[in-house]
Amino acid sequence: MFINFLKYRKIYFIFSGILILGSIICLVTFGLKPGIDFTGGSILELEYKTERPANLEIQEKLADLNLGEFYIQPTDERTVVLRMRDITEETRQEILKKLGYPQEIEERRFESIGPVIGKELKEKTKIVVILALLAIVFYIALAFRKISRPVSSWQYGITSLFLLSYDILIPLGIFSVLGKFYGIQITIPVITAFLTVVGYAINDVIVVYDRIRENLLRSRDFGGEFEQTINRAINQTLTRQINTSLTTLFPLFFIFFFGGETLKYFALTLILGITTGTYSSIFLASPILISWLRWQKQAI
Repeated sequence: MFINFLKYRKIYFIFSGILILGSIICLVTFGLKPGIDFTGGSILELEYKTERPANLEIQEKLADLNLGEFYIQPTDERTVVLRMRDITEETRQEILKKLGYPQEIEERRFESIGPVIGKELKEKTKIVVILALLAIVFYIALAFRKISRPVSSWQYGITSLFLLSYDILIPLGIFSVLGKFYGIQITIPVITAFLTVVGYAINDVIVVYDRIRENLLRSRDFGGEFEQTINRAINQTLTRQINTSLTTLFPLFFIFFFGGETLKYFALTLILGITTGTYSSIFLASPILISWLRWQKQAI
């Protein structure tokens, strides 16, 4: 069955525009909630000698220490990680005493991440993201250099960059809402997941664009206009796109629901990014090229 995806591209643009606007408003209004990896703080990893108590029970034992907002992450059946603001040695000893040290627990790790280190990590993360995006655009422009009609190779690269920004912006908007109302933080594992999303999303776009390139190189066999070539490419890759995304999403959903607190938001980031990336590669990647081409013709 042949589907004319380009017929409803205005609907795709309106829907995507609403998502972009909503994400920007959420980011401006709520911002993101950085973890102690970026702001500085303390990490205390404890191992219980018997069964680990529930998070609520741990919170109740530490309630009178005025620790402010802190997070409890169980890592296995008997181990738990406490993430909190930077604390003194005296406060650390009080926490251990409240939780039953040394009779009930053992201290496995204590780390203090200062705000200077947090700032350094933040700056390095920005640099890594920017370099990764520029490298991707350069590679796409280089790979499509032989295709200069009717769209230039650099336009494939710029369009891909826009789609990557979209694929990252929407999950960031969702995380800003989660941070505001549920205290979900942006940590190094979440940033790692976002970088993974960049690679995964660009792979989806490349699948479609590469099929467009093949069809253009064989245009003598197909004939027709550029829009028909693009529609054919989307239909030819649609099943592969959906199957690849679903086989990736299924285990991520299991990790999110059953994998424990440590991997929960890493998996959520991948779920949001892969879903958004699949949508944009099918409904935005090619329609944007067509709209850009029409705008160029009208400008001439």
